[in-house]
Amino acid sequence: MPACLTPFREDLSIDEGAYRRHLKDIASVAGVSAICANGHAGEVSSLTFDEQRRVAAITKEALGDAVPTIVGVFTNSSMEAARLARMAQDEGADALLVFPPDILGLEGHMRPASIIEHFRYITQASDLPIIAFQYPFVSRLSYPLETLLELCQRYPQIRAIKDQYGDGKAHERHIRELGALDSPVNVLTTHSTWLLGSLALGCQGVLSGAGSVIANFQVALFQAVQAGELQKAREINDHIFPTVRAFYDSPLFDQHNRMKEALVILGRLDRAVVRPPLVKLTAQEIEKIRHFLELAGLHPQNVYAKVA
Repeated sequence: MPACLTPFREDLSIDEGAYRRHLKDIASVAGVSAICANGHAGEVSSLTFDEQRRVAAITKEALGDAVPTIVGVFTNSSMEAARLARMAQDEGADALLVFPPDILGLEGHMRPASIIEHFRYITQASDLPIIAFQYPFVSRLSYPLETLLELCQRYPQIRAIKDQYGDGKAHERHIRELGALDSPVNVLTTHSTWLLGSLALGCQGVLSGAGSVIANFQVALFQAVQAGELQKAREINDHIFPTVRAFYDSPLFDQHNRMKEALVILGRLDRAVVRPPLVKLTAQEIEKIRHFLELAGLHPQNVYAKVA
């Protein structure tokens, strides 16, 4: 499930034509089962409510019923979260990706009632299936496992989590304990820097911003792991590893900035414009991305390199 980017024009307005082409590009990869809009990869934090509505509408228009759409709910306000959830449903979304409010970073894990209340507003506003975003532990925005289990039991609309916890031991517990619920909840990994290891633990899917560039590699890796073909999975991972260097080096907040530059290098996007506070990468940084894409077997004449 790739999390798509949001292309902008030089005046920082949304480039709707480029966005439609980007959606159709990643949707054309066999094995892509859904596409997520209005997520981190789409620079959702810089989009107004009306822009998020427009992105959701274009996503549905471009994909139709061919590929399900997931729309992010990103806000600090539970009332605004309800409004965003209702908007997504009205625009034809098939599921929601619910982000934790940033305010929970101030030891919100100690007040599970606040987390539960946030989801109450969303589930009252929309009956769409929900993917709960489990943030990295270091962010202080992750949900304790006990709270996560309670959320899933209290709100049956939660059908999956997008897991970025960052700790293999806890990640495996998520997979095992959410899967053991009376109504099992799937774990979709977004551990894009160690995807092979994460999938090997038993995740049911991948939801990743890197899928906006390397959906073919991620599909192939997931299918190889599902089939128990470890050697093939390792070979595919050898293609993915250079892209980890291309996208996820420090500073990490530039990861989706780098993905836009990668799409320009590959001829799949005309320009790599980001909204402030993100800034244009240096020529040296862009050449580094080009170098790692070449190591991965990706170049303008072979934008979707086949893997054995």
